[in-house]
Amino acid sequence: MNVLVTGGAGYIGSHTCVQLIEAGMTPVIFDNLYNAKAAVLDRIEKVAGKRPEFIQGDVRDKSALVAALKTHDIHSVIHFAGLKAVGESVEKPLEYYDNNVNGTLVLVDAMRAVGVKHLVFSSSATVYGDPASVPITESFPTSATNPYGRSKLMVEECLTDFQKANPEWTITLLRYFNPVGSHPTGEMGEDPQGIPNNLMPFVSQVAVGRRDFLSIFGNDYPTPDGTGVRDYIHVMDLADGHIAALKRLNHRKGLHIYNLGTGNGSSVLDMVKAFELASGKQIPYKIVDRRPGDIAECWADPSKANKDLGWAATRSLQDMTTDGWKWQSLNPEGYPE
Repeated sequence: MNVLVTGGAGYIGSHTCVQLIEAGMTPVIFDNLYNAKAAVLDRIEKVAGKRPEFIQGDVRDKSALVAALKTHDIHSVIHFAGLKAVGESVEKPLEYYDNNVNGTLVLVDAMRAVGVKHLVFSSSATVYGDPASVPITESFPTSATNPYGRSKLMVEECLTDFQKANPEWTITLLRYFNPVGSHPTGEMGEDPQGIPNNLMPFVSQVAVGRRDFLSIFGNDYPTPDGTGVRDYIHVMDLADGHIAALKRLNHRKGLHIYNLGTGNGSSVLDMVKAFELASGKQIPYKIVDRRPGDIAECWADPSKANKDLGWAATRSLQDMTTDGWKWQSLNPEGYPE
């Protein structure tokens, strides 16, 4: 099966490409390299033994997408390409709506033009807004507390309406919780361009000496230690969730929605302690003001994915931090330019 992976050179996309190859599928990466480096292709080849076809292009370019879908006889699309930082989305809402919402509409239009009717969309737990309770099931009401989350929710609504009007399509919405960690070889990991917006790369860059301290955004939340609680999931478990979705839903037309998380919540300070244990290094931190749009706690009930897809997260918090540290310590500056 040939799979077009938009944003496939990015953090989650690249790890998913490795698992696609391991599963006997053929990923074709479509990425504009806005938040990724071409060197990741060498690492995918090194880890998986096969180099994916790479097309440099923007997901808002319909003609380039149509050409890619036709040329490579694509069966399914996994759509990762999107901007993903909550804080940045508050500052640049228009850019987020253009890239995330408009980009998805252009992609689906290109798929429709070619007759490709299988789509897995990289959504987010942010579509649950500030949940009334935890753990979160797929039946919870959706809302959004920031433009990033709103862009994901808008896309979900667009895809839901589109699938209803086109019942022969298979569209799967995978709502991620908080991906961390790296490939256990240390060859691949998260390499954000500029200042990291997510917790784990910031922690690991402090541990490796690239940054002086970690900023913790608020310690006055109604949580056990006052810091935000999230469901952190190993990126390899997340990648495996996509493979499970492609395999199990290949012949099941309709709209399918799944949480991909562990079902456990960990605080920011829990993660700092786990990373200190993995790295053997102290992580200096400072408490700063809360970020706009952040919520107190958020973790998944992943039982639906377990029942329908036969998928469950198997890697521990210590696996996440140990693998994350291996990547960062072997690649202190990230991927080479």
